[in-house]
Amino acid sequence: MQATRLTLISHARTVAQKQARFALDESLDVDWLARRPEAGQGYRNVRHVLCGPELRTRQTAALFGDEIRVVQALADCDLGRWRGLSIDELLQAEPEQLQAWLDDPHAVPHGGESIDRLCRRVGDWLASLESESGHLLAVTHPFVIRAALMNVLQCPATSFSRIDIEPLSSLELRFNGLWRLRTLELEQESRR
Repeated sequence: MQATRLTLISHARTVAQKQARFALDESLDVDWLARRPEAGQGYRNVRHVLCGPELRTRQTAALFGDEIRVVQALADCDLGRWRGLSIDELLQAEPEQLQAWLDDPHAVPHGGESIDRLCRRVGDWLASLESESGHLLAVTHPFVIRAALMNVLQCPATSFSRIDIEPLSSLELRFNGLWRLRTLELEQESRR
């Protein structure tokens, strides 16, 4: 049986990311949209292109293929009433709640989804892919990619905030009896 190959790609940059704000369902930054021709060149032979339901992931996924399947499990973490707010605004208005959220993966001071719940959701989705063979490409959010790493590396959810995921960065995972993180050489990456 052929292994499952999963490439996770973080959506392209949004204005909210530039302004250190928690996302709304916004479009990609215009500067990133101008990169449309070259962004997805190396991934044209993937079996399926998947993405989260948000506009920013759907727009980014369109760079990688024409047939895109929206997957609810790839949705961004629900940050409840904090959506659209900046970190600076939260530091001013709710410093204790923000710190509690950063320290405790079970905390939901915003009324949305906890980091622990996000990690479980993404872990369930990864488990559903274990019988899929071939190469899947999933365009999603930095929080979802962090949650995938927590699952694959079996890290505690308290490590979640120690990972930075840049716009349009990619991560490759393979499943052949167990999930593994795979790094690629620059030359190998450019030959895709």
